[in-house]
Amino acid sequence: MCTAVTYYTKDHYFGRNLDLEYSYKETVTITPRNYEFKFRKVDDIKSHFAMIGMAYVSEGYPLYYDAINEKGLGMAGLNFPENADYKEIVDGKNNIAPFEFIPYILSTCSNVEEAKDELKNINIANINFSESLPASPLHWIIADKEKSITVESVKDGLKVYENPVGVLTNNPTFDIHMFNLNNYMGLSTEQPENNFSKKLNLNKYSRGMGGLGLPGDLSSASRFVKATFTKMNSLSGDTESESISQFFQILGSVNQQRGLVHMGNNMYEITIYSSCCNLDKGIYYYTTYENSQITGVDMNKEDLDSKEIVSYDLIKGQQIKMQN
Repeated sequence: MCTAVTYYTKDHYFGRNLDLEYSYKETVTITPRNYEFKFRKVDDIKSHFAMIGMAYVSEGYPLYYDAINEKGLGMAGLNFPENADYKEIVDGKNNIAPFEFIPYILSTCSNVEEAKDELKNINIANINFSESLPASPLHWIIADKEKSITVESVKDGLKVYENPVGVLTNNPTFDIHMFNLNNYMGLSTEQPENNFSKKLNLNKYSRGMGGLGLPGDLSSASRFVKATFTKMNSLSGDTESESISQFFQILGSVNQQRGLVHMGNNMYEITIYSSCCNLDKGIYYYTTYENSQITGVDMNKEDLDSKEIVSYDLIKGQQIKMQN
């Protein structure tokens, strides 16, 4: 399962937790403007916006989990089992495979409004990358420097939701996540007043009691509430250091620790990596489960007019700085 968020200070940030029980040896991957994207059912794109993100590169093709482009548009795919419903080929539509969706949108769109226009003619087609890499059931968050949307291909068709909170997790569908927030309108960052009974002398015996009832479990519905409350109430200075530090703190509020979500066969879901992308500067920051030091890759330090993708292996071992 996963959590994605947006966060804005002086600059604009977008990123996610990838929560899984295994890794595909993903890398931070830069796709320059002249790498030729080949698509199964629409015309190939030979020249496009450059992008950077986390991807599993297979047969020379970047299978992006999340990425941003040079115009400041970001996109991430999150697990959406049982609800995701990919369609048969539809004549007259741009039939895009799930693994092509992030490259297609980030290649052609510079902001959310352009993405919304493009989505009007898109059909998410039931096409696998290969026999060994079947289509994953996903839904997506797309964000720019001003707003975000959620995209879900379900039985009723392609749904596009305005996402005013800039947060996405997994099941259920996004409209239900948003409705569920009504159950938590009593939460506050302030200390509570005694509304239980004026006949009782109830005391505020601890700090943080305004947040009593905030979910703390690891289910996707609870993580949506927790991440939204944390993000919407977070305060940060506007330097790059302060901003990305706060971003990783927001994601850290819903991290998954090894041992808490048993998947069977001695496998446990963990937060494999967390990412934070500066949409203004094209920098991809990340941490991994066993490396809490923030590592950055700047797309603008590469040749963005090249035809060859560039990948950086993740630094996974813990980086400890001794002071004596």
